[in-house]
Amino acid sequence: MKKVVIIAGSESDRTFVEPALKLAEELKIETEFKIYSAHRNLEELLEYLTELEKVNKTKVIIAVAGLSAALPGVVAAKVKIPVIGVPRDTGPLNGVDALLSIAQMPKGVPVATMAIGSHGMLNAIHFASRILNL
Repeated sequence: MKKVVIIAGSESDRTFVEPALKLAEELKIETEFKIYSAHRNLEELLEYLTELEKVNKTKVIIAVAGLSAALPGVVAAKVKIPVIGVPRDTGPLNGVDALLSIAQMPKGVPVATMAIGSHGMLNAIHFASRILNL
């Protein structure tokens, strides 16, 4: 079974992710939802990503980003699995800062970039579905 992993930086992201988990279920996509912060528990995140690559079952990672967008970049730098970044519509710039951070990853750290907010989160599931069907 091919799997999509969704990683968010904090528990407060759960309600943002829940509609995407429901959509994934409707599309019969096996998903796993994890909370790891690139700032608060980096070591645990890196261990988890190492395990994902060892098991070789995960085909797409969706990383939810608020403010700095560190999470999608860290994930993409660590794994060879395709990463989709979804900027949250939070903070003083309402997600524009996260969007620009994801879109401007350095060479060699590819992250697909979705729209800011809930539409971007749902489109990430649709995009992952297309990747799985290749």
